[in-house]
Amino acid sequence: MLTIINFFTMDDTGNLVIYLEPREIIVNAKREGRKILLEHEAKSLISYYGIPTTKISLAESEDDAVKAAKEIGFPVVLKIVSPDVVHKSDVGGVMVNLKDEEEVRTAYKRILQNVKQHVPNARITGILVQEFAPPGLELIIGLIRDPQFGPTVMFGLGGVFVEVYKDVSFRVAPLTEEDADSMIKEIKSYRLLMGYRGMEPVDIEALKQSLLKAGQVGLENEDIAEMDLNPVIAYPKGLKVVDARIVLR
Repeated sequence: MLTIINFFTMDDTGNLVIYLEPREIIVNAKREGRKILLEHEAKSLISYYGIPTTKISLAESEDDAVKAAKEIGFPVVLKIVSPDVVHKSDVGGVMVNLKDEEEVRTAYKRILQNVKQHVPNARITGILVQEFAPPGLELIIGLIRDPQFGPTVMFGLGGVFVEVYKDVSFRVAPLTEEDADSMIKEIKSYRLLMGYRGMEPVDIEALKQSLLKAGQVGLENEDIAEMDLNPVIAYPKGLKVVDARIVLR
């Protein structure tokens, strides 16, 4: 049985306030025999390091979900939270662009029904209520623990394109400002970041800082084997991690 620990909340501006440090989040997952952090755990961990994420709240009931949606602000996204469901969309575990209380209640019920149908024995921690992020340029920030070089940061074009184009760059942590800058300029899609055919340039400085912090995550948490922040939606001002996956050693 999973233990729900209230290790985060939101302040008045919608930013995550973390009660537990990364080490405690990891220890809790390992105590439950899990090698993958749940999405709210992963987002709480990276938020601890100052990597921006969408506003989130973990709901354990339909009323909780409605309350969280009103606090976050419509529209919202609902996602199943379960250690037994890795690919949430494949089992109908994600509902997006929910605009009011009625849609949230309907989506909450439908997600539980879908998951029960596709993964009958899934352990369900709750439903994650998440801010619906506006469109922007989808990027990926990753971390792998190389057997020879240790924690290594990855950056590239994200979303559905990461597997198609494999347009990524790598640097071994700790990163310097120069490392982060060269990683960004190295990808073939760099012109998209600088603005292309009417698109506004994205916030390069915010990207650099998130790459530096991703390296810090790897250096300070030896139990982390892999981290995928995808998509990271970049805007002319700032960025937001929409989905986060962390695998433990």
